[in-house]
Amino acid sequence: MEDLRITLVQTSLHWESVDGNLEHLGKRIQSIQEPTDLLLLPEMFSTGFTMNAPALAEELQGKSVGWMKEIAKRANAIVCGSLIIGEGGKYYNRLVWMRPDGSYLTYDKRHLFRLAGEEKTYEAGSSKMLPELKGWKILPLICYDLRFPVWSRRTKEDDYDVLIYVANWPDRRIRAWDTLLPARAVENQCYVAGLNRVGEDGNGIPHSGHSAVYDGMGEPVWQAIPGKEETKTVTLSAEALVKWRRMFPFDRDADQFRIQI
Repeated sequence: MEDLRITLVQTSLHWESVDGNLEHLGKRIQSIQEPTDLLLLPEMFSTGFTMNAPALAEELQGKSVGWMKEIAKRANAIVCGSLIIGEGGKYYNRLVWMRPDGSYLTYDKRHLFRLAGEEKTYEAGSSKMLPELKGWKILPLICYDLRFPVWSRRTKEDDYDVLIYVANWPDRRIRAWDTLLPARAVENQCYVAGLNRVGEDGNGIPHSGHSAVYDGMGEPVWQAIPGKEETKTVTLSAEALVKWRRMFPFDRDADQFRIQI
């Protein structure tokens, strides 16, 4: 298990403009100087958080996923973010874990944001994915999933080292974001990386970012400048992770349970 480099791209998004977002994100990523292992993009990075799925949904063989393949190959890194995917007459807020060789894994957002009517447009996912990278097990989730700690609970069956959230979390509820990210780190004794967008969306809803990385003790490793576009590469220490878990073996006393879907 080696140290892991994660790059968080806190960015504004062009409302419902796939071409605009891919061009903007491409420029942001091109400006990254240091090597990285994992590039994080916001929730619905190609459109913004919209319910206009019939007009904007793509296939997994479409433009945005093809763009992810190109970026992953060029950067020699995983590219991870969610977008609108249409499949079998249904729509999904689907996270894609794109590898440099063009192979990928996917996760469909489990908890759909009722306040925006997301559950009326999109189908909820029913399973997680746990990819490995440089010896690290990683659990990538999406935005509203953050409010449901059982779904992210680290267990013997779902063991991992890094918990990731990509989001379009509005500024009006940013205190919950700031509170729950370190809480997930403490309760699971893992690193947590939360990437949120900035800027106003097409519904006039402002987003202030507050992207951050927390260690297994809930201490901030890095916190973005609120409201500003910022790209940051953070190195996660494998040695520190092993040390925390050895010193504080709280997981040995954890409750055992199974989630009913």
